[in-house]
Amino acid sequence: MTDDMTAFFTLHRDLPREGPGEPADVSWAVEQVDLPARAEIADVACGPGSDIGALRAAIPQGHVTALDQTAHFVDTARGRFVADGNVTLLRADMAAIANDYDLIWCAGAVYFLGVTEALTRWRKSLRVGGVVAFSEPCWLTDSPSEEARAQWADYPAMSDANGIAERVRAAGYEVVATRVLSDEAWENYYTPLEARIEKLRPGADDDLAQMLDAAEAEIACWRAHRDEFGYLLTVARPT
Repeated sequence: MTDDMTAFFTLHRDLPREGPGEPADVSWAVEQVDLPARAEIADVACGPGSDIGALRAAIPQGHVTALDQTAHFVDTARGRFVADGNVTLLRADMAAIANDYDLIWCAGAVYFLGVTEALTRWRKSLRVGGVVAFSEPCWLTDSPSEEARAQWADYPAMSDANGIAERVRAAGYEVVATRVLSDEAWENYYTPLEARIEKLRPGADDDLAQMLDAAEAEIACWRAHRDEFGYLLTVARPT
């Protein structure tokens, strides 16, 4: 493992979430479509399992197959849901999911593949009437500040809601509904992250200190420019 990755996992290990989100996002997405009572659900790039409970609550008779490529995230999620017979945890690649699902849920990770590429790959795993619900970084203004652009410089594909819709259509899907994630969803991620930064700061080596600095800058940028960017939750289905 590289020094950067070691520092990343030191910061992120055992956090409740790996990105913005709240249970209301899941319940809203499920309300947009008519899913079977015993729906098969995939939680793709599930991280530590932060959305599994909300998926189970939204479709109580459904089955959730949650997968992530990072072993310790999978282990953490297994620890949380070991007693739930309607949850299966797998270490697997989000680019190559198998089986058939009524709902594919992906919170904040589609950008690893690209919206069009992810939806195209996952189409074969959707049952008739199935949908994909995903959150994606999104500009909320036509003229974001230099600070906001700098924060997202590593993701040049970032666009506004119309751009996301275009990429959805390019994969042969239609947009069913969209929702901008709330401030509460962001605080659910950043508040525990801030506490971890404060705990780790004393005695941090150079690599970890740089990681902590970057995380603090990210949080500060969102707090200062939250009206300029966010995450757009999109429910999409094949046409």
